[in-house]
Parts: sequence; C-alpha cells; structure tokens
Amino acid sequence: MENDKIVIQMIKDYRNEVGQRTGGVKLHDKLQPEMELLGIKMGRDKFYKLLRTYNLLVPRTKRYFITTNSKHQFYKYDNLVKDKAPTRPEQLWVSDITYIKTQNKHCYLALVTDAYSKKIMGYKLASHMKTSLCKDALAMAVKNRKYPNEKLIHHSDRGIQYCNPAYTEFAEQNNITLSMTQQYDPYENAVAERINRTLKYEYGLKQTVKNVTLAKKIIKKAVSIYNNKRTHHSLKLNTPAFVHLNQNVAYHSYKRNKENLELLTF
Repeated sequence: MENDKIVIQMIKDYRNEVGQRTGGVKLHDKLQPEMELLGIKMGRDKFYKLLRTYNLLVPRTKRYFITTNSKHQFYKYDNLVKDKAPTRPEQLWVSDITYIKTQNKHCYLALVTDAYSKKIMGYKLASHMKTSLCKDALAMAVKNRKYPNEKLIHHSDRGIQYCNPAYTEFAEQNNITLSMTQQYDPYENAVAERINRTLKYEYGLKQTVKNVTLAKKIIKKAVSIYNNKRTHHSLKLNTPAFVHLNQNVAYHSYKRNKENLELLTF
C-alpha cells in the first residue's frame, strides 16, 4: 500500500512535467528505473492495475471542430505521399490547424510537423484562420531546418489557407514541393491531426484558456516539452528532437493498411 502511494506520486509528478495524458506504457518505461532504486518491483500488468484502481488511465477523446474549408477556386495539388512512408527527417512535413478556446474568443493554432521524427518544426497562434497564420508557421519551420539542402515535400489538406498563392509561392520559393489530401479522411493526414490532439489533450489546451497571451505561453512550453521530453511509441520511446538528429528508427505509420506503404525514395 505504501509502495502504491509512492508510485502514484511519481506518476503525478511525471505527468505534471511532461503531460497529463501520458499513457501507461510510457509511464512504466520512464518510472521503472526510479522504482527499482527504491526497491519497488512492479511489472507492467501490476502497474496498469494500479492505474485502473486509482482512476489514472487516460480516457479516449474525439475531435469535433472543423477547421478546413476546401470549397474555393485555388489550385489543389495532387497527393504525392499517399501510401508512402518517409525514411529520414525533413523529407516530409505535414501541416494542419486546430482551435484553442479562450474566454473571449476562439483562436487557431497552425502547426508544421516532421512526419518522420514527429518533431514540431513551426507553429503560430492567432485569432484568425487567414493564410498568414499558416505561412508564419511554415516560415518558422523553414528557419528551424537542420537539413536545408535535402528535398522536402509539404503535405496538408485542401484548405483555402494552404492553396492560397501567398502560401504556395512561399513554399516553392523555399524549394518545398506541395502535396495535398484528395478527400477528407483522417488517415490521409494522420500525423498532423494526431499531433494536434496530443497538444490539446495532454497540455491543457483542450480547456478554455484565460486569454491569448496565456495561450501563447502554454503553447510555447508545450511544444518544447513535446519535442524534447515526451517519448513516443512510434519512435521506440525516444523523443522527436533526438530522432530528428539521429535518424535511428524505422518510420511508424498511423494508417490502417501499413503493409501497403512504399518508401519515399528522393
């Protein structure tokens, strides 16, 4: 019983630092060395039983808010990455927009994420969904590149922001090839949407934030933790920042038909 109290406190401390929705496998992997130092022997099954007993399992969540408007006259690019998997960082970036609630209004968060390493390369929060929101996030991502001479594809939905010439021309000026989903299917842009959900549900951004200034501070801290501290199953429990520099894991897809994936070869 005393050991349970110690482990529960360890779980709460870790989640307070890294994210409230950190799941059981990651928790057990990270806390096991410390438990062993304290003489606490707890396998994964017993650890999960403790989580379940004390209502510490992470509940499932769903996304309801739509941020994509594809009914426009701008050119819509072909999907160049359908059923393809990246083999290195900065070969494929994925972009998406999610909403953040504040007490006075909705704000919108644009993200650019590296599909291979899952590292957030650029982001921007604003009270609008204009093209400049997405362009500023992409500009940050370009600035943060580690391999600027490598060929890069940018993949997004067919929203008006991503098809606007102000956005597409900026991307092409930076030698970025554009790719877009062909229909609304969450698995077509699964990495981007998964990152959005992670930031919202693990770092308090699902809740109503007091104001935009506070939301920006929370997002900045959340991105830093996500990139540098939060481990991923898909990265063999490494962090995005580590994998982005070391390129040491095989790509993990969120698509349903993983066996049909081909490797991007450029």
